Parts: sequence; structure tokens; C-alpha cells
Amino acid sequence: MKYIKFFKELNNKDVPLVGGKNASIGEMFQELIPAGIKVPNGFAITSDAYWYLLNNGGIKEKIIELLKDVDVTEIDVLKTRSKKIRELIFGTPFPSDLRDEIFEAYKILSDEYGMKEADVAVRSSATAEDLPDASFAGQQDTYLSIKGQTELIHYIKSCFASLFTDRAVSYRASRGFDHFKVALSVGVQKMVRSDKGSSGVMFSIDTETGFKDAVFITSSWGLGENVVGGTVNPDEFYVFKPTLQDGKRPIIKRQLGHKNVKMVYAPKGSDHPTKNIATTQKEMQSFSLTDEDILTLARYAIIIEKHYTKEAGEYRPMDMEWAKDGDSGEIFIVQARPETVQSQKNKNNTQVIEKYKFKNNDEKEILIQGRATGGKIGHGKVRIINDIEHMNTFKEGEILVTDNTDPDWEPAMKKAAAVITNRGGRTCHAAIVAREIGVPAIVGAVGATDRLYTGMEVTVSCAEGEEGYVYAGIHDYEVEQIKLDNIGNTKTKVYMNIGNPEKAFSFAQMPNDGVGLARMELIILNQIKAHPLALVDIQNGKTNIPEYPEIQKLISGYDNPKDFFIKKIAEGMGMIAAAFYPKPVIVRTSDFKSNEYRGMIAGAGYEPQEENPMLGYRGASRYYSDLYRTAFEWEIQALAMVREEMGLTNMKVMIPFLRTPEEGIKVLEILRRNGLESGKNGLEIYVMCELPVNVILADEFLNLFDGFSIGSNDLTQLTLGVDRDGQLVSHIFDERNPAMLEMFKRAIKACQKHNKYCGICGQAPSDYPEVAEFLVREGISSISLNPDSIVETWTRIAQLEKTLKQ
Repeated sequence: MKYIKFFKELNNKDVPLVGGKNASIGEMFQELIPAGIKVPNGFAITSDAYWYLLNNGGIKEKIIELLKDVDVTEIDVLKTRSKKIRELIFGTPFPSDLRDEIFEAYKILSDEYGMKEADVAVRSSATAEDLPDASFAGQQDTYLSIKGQTELIHYIKSCFASLFTDRAVSYRASRGFDHFKVALSVGVQKMVRSDKGSSGVMFSIDTETGFKDAVFITSSWGLGENVVGGTVNPDEFYVFKPTLQDGKRPIIKRQLGHKNVKMVYAPKGSDHPTKNIATTQKEMQSFSLTDEDILTLARYAIIIEKHYTKEAGEYRPMDMEWAKDGDSGEIFIVQARPETVQSQKNKNNTQVIEKYKFKNNDEKEILIQGRATGGKIGHGKVRIINDIEHMNTFKEGEILVTDNTDPDWEPAMKKAAAVITNRGGRTCHAAIVAREIGVPAIVGAVGATDRLYTGMEVTVSCAEGEEGYVYAGIHDYEVEQIKLDNIGNTKTKVYMNIGNPEKAFSFAQMPNDGVGLARMELIILNQIKAHPLALVDIQNGKTNIPEYPEIQKLISGYDNPKDFFIKKIAEGMGMIAAAFYPKPVIVRTSDFKSNEYRGMIAGAGYEPQEENPMLGYRGASRYYSDLYRTAFEWEIQALAMVREEMGLTNMKVMIPFLRTPEEGIKVLEILRRNGLESGKNGLEIYVMCELPVNVILADEFLNLFDGFSIGSNDLTQLTLGVDRDGQLVSHIFDERNPAMLEMFKRAIKACQKHNKYCGICGQAPSDYPEVAEFLVREGISSISLNPDSIVETWTRIAQLEKTLKQ
């Protein structure tokens, strides 16, 4: 055939002939099906056919004239000209020989699947798309569930015309592509019946931070266009690549999306081949992938990334679309292309990290929140646009707020200080384009167009983890450039304090030797939300808790309260352990006080009223009590899951607020019975040295545990007898007090005597450089710091150690 190539005839060298999308499908068909990847068959209508249509119909010169001197920032002119071009293409008949070839190829494909007329996806594939430095994401159109010769020809012509939508013309012009050096091929691919299953997008790299060792998967019920187009807020999953390849099951994040609609085949005779229907309550509250599906997809991603990296001769992270057939249960890859934002950033900017942060920590009113894209902060006046026809009203520096941006909105997005949408996930076209043009965007901020109004001043922050926040008013921010070169090596390990798993991938890019304090509390507060004992009671069949309906909603997607609690803890701690792997990550088991637990959902029914919670029912004494032991056992089972099931054996454990060696024996026995034992698979268990008794009886504690981590906050409070929260005596609270320096010194010397680890994870080294220097001189094993002080302190430690050697 002159104008048709089946996928088995194509590979990545055929981009000029069939475009990036079709060439990549051909590459997978030839090279990766033998490696176990499933790819639906099909064929490509070549770019020669596109030029044949334009030249044979005599419309090429007319299109050139219409595009002459078009300023893509003049939105009305752009709309008028591009519409005329599309009308020209639609009005031009297909040459009969081209049409006959298409029908012949369609019959061959239908026969292969044992069908009279196969249901197919008709996808645009531009000859300049899917390049490593330009995604062309969504610039041309895709049509699903196309059946029969008449529909096929109509939608192929629709694809050709989509080369001249407003968004496509604007995109090419902004990136310096000649409109007539880009042609269009069309892919015709057998549909996967994901209308009965699920589908989505995955990346072999974290899209926000560029973390290379995670596969990021998004998923929703039905056909994939809803995820790609941002119609739904999908489920999200992360899988850690290194231990997956070792045979482990490292699903380090599950996030249930608001999947309120799904795309299915429309009845025969409908105006469109597909339609959206409402999902059931059960579908909305269930994950659209099983754990086995998630792990299968992640394995596919690794195989695909390795192949394309080898072929390119350089690291090549990938962006893939997948579909799960609801009839057979099989999972197929339907597209694969290079990721275009983080891969280029990593290549060109390895020595500097940009951190957006607010200039002050004042209280900010949160108006709305959603999924953060882009890692930046922007502020300005809101402009709500509900119809793309009114896009010309948008002004430079405004905040674009709409139901759902797609690539048609790119001309306005380029002028925006930030973008906010009601719908969409972090892998939809709009999010990809926002990253590519460098605009902070919050997608899936449900209700944004109702709760915000045009002219309202807001600040949009995508710099605080996976959640993006819209704050009332204008808040000043700054951009810190952290230079990573030439900071020197240190004998003293420089660790980091982390509480929020959502920031782990980002923080791991900074200089560090690991994590000296991974706090459990934020995971319990932000992910679990309900009091652990309420979950225990519901697990045991109790339903008369007033907050029961609220808690049932919280655990949606999980088998039961215990499954929810264990997996949420494991996911949070797994995310941190994965981010820093194989460096050590020291997890402190939960250390909420009774007043803090009371603030959780159903907490008031389970917590005592204490006069001084700081000295009360907290830390180790809670763990072995008859009242709380079951919840602590779940916590330990979660940490055992991180080490054993996920394979993240770099995670170590630390016990807080241990008052006596006898308590230590009881707690260690609970750990052992639930899968955590010192020395097993390299596990080390430390104790927080944060009470004077820990220093005084150091020998006894160190006979039980593998080392100390000094908690300078509580140790200072209890040594100086100062309530660290008390304003009237706060001036006395000072870790530089000679008594405190003596405490630190004794703890270090005790660990050196027993040849055991001694670190510090309290606030002191972050706040006071002189304390950090004192600790280095005394020979402490590690200093764990807040991320914002790590580069400065690291440099100072390197200089001090150099001086001490002289």
C-alpha cells in the first residue's frame, strides 16, 4: 500500500512518515511485545496522505495565505483564520485511491479480530510531536469507538483538520515550528474495551519533582479520554522502581480520586461515538485498579523506559497511556512518548534547585485546594471564564479560573500568573502544558468557579507538596536558588527532618545523607484523620460511634479500618523511605499527646483530660497500655510492611519518650511480635534521648537499643524545667545553656563507649550554628536538620571538620 503502514512495519525511525505517536506504537509492537508488553494492533495513514490531500485538493496555497502574518496573541484573529483552514480541509474530498487503501487496511484489521467492522481509536500523530523537548500534548485530536467505513473516513479527516485548531497553531508558533514542516499522520488502532474497565496515564518519573525512581499512575473508570482531557479527578498511585525490580510490592501511594463520570460507548445511531455517564457510588468509592494491576503497569513502565533509554543513548523517562479491558482483564499500552518537562530540567539544570517559598509564615486563609502542578507560587486578580469563546477577555498577569482547561486554552495560560480548574488530575493535558510553559496550576479544585469571583485577589501556591492551595489576598514570596555544587563532604552525617511525605521527593534532591527524623504524626493527622482507637472499634464491629459515617467515608477504597490504617501509614513512611533510598531513614513512632489526639475525628471519646499532656500519656507508655496497644501494633505492622513487602530496608525505627528501661523491654517485645526485631534484615532500633533519665541511665538504655537520637526540644524542657510552650518563661528555654551542652556531651560519650549510633534530631542545630559546631567537635554521628537550613549548615560543618583536621 502506498499510504498505509501497519504497526508491525514501523519503528521510531519513521517519525517523518507517521509522526511520533504512530512511530512509537510501531516501536513497541516490534520490540516490546516480545518483552511482555501488550499493544493493540492497527495501522497508520502516512503523512504522504496528508500532503496528497492538500495538494490534490489545491488548498495548500490557500492555507499558507491564511496563516501569513498571524499573531497568535490576537485570539480573535487566530480563531477566525484557523476555522477557515479547517473548513477548507473538510470541504476537500479524499482521492479515491487513498480512500480505497484505508478501507482495505480497515478490513484486514477487522478480520484479524474476527469482526465485520472493528471498533477503533482514530488518533492524530503529528510528524513533530512527542519529541523529548516538546510534547505537543493534546494539540491534535483523538476519536474513540469509531466503527464502519463512513465514520472512519469522517474522523480521519477530522484528525487532519485538527492540525489547525487555535491551540495547535499557537503551540507551534510559540515553539518555533514551521507550520508546513509539520504534517499529520493518523493512527487507526483496535479499541480496548476499557469502557467496561478502566484506563489512564502513567509516567516513569515523578511529574512534579523529576524523582526518577517512581512510576506515577493515574486511573479512572471507563475510556481514557476523561483522564487525558481532565474531565475527572483520577485515582493516583506511586510505585518504587528499584525494589519492584527485586520482586517486592512497593506501592508507596494510593490516592482515591473523585471519579464522578465515566466514558462509555454510545448507542448506535447517536450523534457521537462515546458518551459520559455517572459512576455509581461504589465506583466512586473504590480504586479503579487492583494492586496487581498497579504493579503490572509499573513493570510495563520500567520495560518501556529501559528500551527507549537504550535506544536514545541517554536517560529517557516516558509518558504512557494505558487501558484495561473489562472483558478480559488484560492491560494494554496504547501510547508511549518521551516525558518533556522533568527530563529536560534534569539535563539542563543539575546544579541548581529553585525553591518557591513565602516571605513570612503568617496565617493564610485557604479558599480552596486541589492537586498542585508546577511547584511555583503566583498571585493576582481572578478572572473566571466558563466559555472558551470569552478567552479574549483574559489579561496578562491574571489568575485563570475555569471548569477545565485543555490545550485550547494555551494562549491564555501563557499570560496567566496561575491557573485553577474545577476538574482534572496531574496527568491531564492541561497539567502537562502548564508544566511545559512554567505556570503554576491547581487542577481538580472542586467548586473553584463557584467559590472564587472575578476581580478577587488571591495567591496560588503549588510549592507545598502535592496539595495546591488558593489563599485569600496577595502574599509575597521569594525564589531561593540552592546551588548544589562544591559544598564539600563531611564525616558527620547530615540528615534531614521530614514530616510530610508529599515533600519527600523534592527534599531528597537537596544534599543529605538520609533522614534523621521521619515524623509519624503528620501522616496520622492528614491521612488517617480518625482516632486510631475509633478505627479499632469499628474493625471489631462497633457501629454506634457518632462519627461512624464520616469514618466510613474516610476508609473508602480500603478493605476495612485496619487495612486503611496500616496501608496509609505504610504508604506515607514508604514514600519517605523510597525518596531517600538506600540512605537511612529513621522513623519515629507516633508521639501525639492526649490533647492532640482529642482533636482527631472521634478523639474526644477516647482521650483523657490531662492537666499537663506534655508529661502525661504519650510515647512508649501509651504503646504497651491495655487501652492503646492494638493501635500501636497496627502501626508496627505498617512499618514491617514498608521493610518486608515494599523492600525498603533502609528504614530504621526510633521509640520516643521512653521513661525507664523496663518500658523499653515491653515495647521491644511488641515490636518483635509484630515483625520488627533488631538485627533482622539489617534493622536498627533507636531510642529518643529526650529525658534526663535517658542520659543518666544511658548504659542501661544502650544495652537494649542500637543507639540514641537526641531530642533536644524535650531534653531542654525537662532539664531546665521550662514549659517549651509557656510564653512567660520562654526566654529561659535555650539549648545553648551549659547544662544542655553537658547533657549532649554525656549522651555522645555513652554511645561512643558502647560503639553505637548517636544522632540529634531536635531543633537546636537548625536554630543555632554554635550548637551544631559543638556537636561536631564532640564527635556526634549525625545531625538532622530542617530542610531550609541544611545547605548552610552542611557547608559550615565541612569547613569546621577541615579546620579540626589541621
